[in-house]
Amino acid sequence: MSENLIQKTVEFVKDKLHGAEAGHDWFHIERVWKLSKKIAQTENCNAVVVELGALLHDIADPKFHDGDEELALNISRQFLENENVSEEIIAQVLLIIKNISFKNRSEVSEIPSIELQIVQDADRLDAIGAIGIARTFNFGGFKNNLMYHPDIPPVLDQSKEEYKKSTGTTINHFYEKLLLLKELMNTETGRKMAEERHLFMLSFLEQFYKEWNAV
Repeated sequence: MSENLIQKTVEFVKDKLHGAEAGHDWFHIERVWKLSKKIAQTENCNAVVVELGALLHDIADPKFHDGDEELALNISRQFLENENVSEEIIAQVLLIIKNISFKNRSEVSEIPSIELQIVQDADRLDAIGAIGIARTFNFGGFKNNLMYHPDIPPVLDQSKEEYKKSTGTTINHFYEKLLLLKELMNTETGRKMAEERHLFMLSFLEQFYKEWNAV
């Protein structure tokens, strides 16, 4: 049953995200799914919850839906109920979707489940390193943000509302989010995988400033 359910979820997500912004499309979901499965192998967890959470975590990202944080929960619940998934599993999957976001990190009221921690690590890993850099510039272009401006400093310790409304430069996003993620990893596997990606971003920034300043 679980294999069939996972395959149906894959097909559902692929269809739902057809034509999505390239940093939040099916391929992002697929990478997070694969990373989640890899991390899950080193943890005592419910693998079905992990896979469903990974596949559905960005089914309706609020930033592409006028900030609506309920839409993804409603879409996921309807899909899972239609597939006769137990309420216990549905609740665990919705917990992941609700609490996975970086901007919501200070609002998590429930004790984070290991399944949430795994998918959160996988999602954060896809936000850093070479892929993370590519996604960041893709989204910055999508929003028509400046790549960099030497007179616009990053805004650190943003509130949730400030983060949602931010129109800062793409380079500033490294300091406002990406470079913070290594220290926010939940699992040992996630922490180890984040190290290399974090160092790659530091190397990229060093080269970026050299080229910007014609050094």
